[in-house]
Amino acid sequence: MNLEKIIKFLSTYDGEEIRIMEVCGTHTASVFRNGIRSLLSPKIRLISGPGCPVCVTPSAYIDKAIEWALKPDCVLVTFGDMMKVPGTTKSLNEAKADGANVKLMYSPQEVINAASENPGKTYIIASVGFETTAPTYALILEQLEEKKINNVKLLTALRRVPPALEYICETDDTINGFIAPGHASAILGSNIYHKVAEKYRRPFVIAGFEAEHIVLAIFDLVKQITKQKHQVRNLYPSVVKPEGNVIAKSYIDKYFEICSAYWRGIGVIPDSGFSLRQAYKCYDAGSDLLHSENEGMLGKCRCGEVILGKINPPECSMFRKVCTPQNAKGPCMVSPEGTCGIWYRFTKVED
Repeated sequence: MNLEKIIKFLSTYDGEEIRIMEVCGTHTASVFRNGIRSLLSPKIRLISGPGCPVCVTPSAYIDKAIEWALKPDCVLVTFGDMMKVPGTTKSLNEAKADGANVKLMYSPQEVINAASENPGKTYIIASVGFETTAPTYALILEQLEEKKINNVKLLTALRRVPPALEYICETDDTINGFIAPGHASAILGSNIYHKVAEKYRRPFVIAGFEAEHIVLAIFDLVKQITKQKHQVRNLYPSVVKPEGNVIAKSYIDKYFEICSAYWRGIGVIPDSGFSLRQAYKCYDAGSDLLHSENEGMLGKCRCGEVILGKINPPECSMFRKVCTPQNAKGPCMVSPEGTCGIWYRFTKVED
């Protein structure tokens, strides 16, 4: 079946309502950028999932990062999308304006070079991400070991995708199928999804990020769901292998171990995080189970429900009114991969 016929099938589908979750924020952005939702029948609903690492980073993590940045002779280095994430009382951007030593990181290598040249300063790397970025931080640790650099520490908020998918399947039986994340799957491999697909009888399709890739994934899922199948299909074989990236996974396994982790707006999900192995705890900046008991969202922010696909951003009373990318009240509005930020950029005011 050619693409034109596939689009016609999807636009005229008139069976039972189907709810498909695209887990990855990059997929969500591509869906909106390419107008894919407008191609689908009202009976096919796309739901955005927790595929943005910045969005699920606890406020206590931001508080800890600020605490480090305020210490004498200490520099917190971070990628730019973390700067506006709200902590309990302020963001890194606001803390920097108050005098905290926060610098943007463009490459981990520059941090290693700076630490070598300035042994009297301590550099804290804000290490946030999923399986996609975990190997990068493992490589940093390897260099720190080899060069015997002891004035660099990692403040980690590294999360694992499969346990989050299990959590969603366990707590929400209205999601019929999943577009699995392309980037994370490149590391994990397609085999990782067989267990959850079989256990919860939900199909998973791995897709690339072009419009055609996503449309084909939706078509595959709709066909599977209507036939009550729950297979794992890899439509991104040029990048995703069944076994994943074995070398990258070996680096993760060398330096990190699996732990329970707190997801902002969700809570603690068992086995959903990475923490430094005991042999490398000397590089840790106090990362383990960073969350506070009053971790709730600011004011009436409903990011927790958005992350789980329970509501769309316009259903939050703060969306586009008091919460904007310039004045984000919740983490989903901050990142380019955050669902609220994507809806803000690509939908009209009346949505």
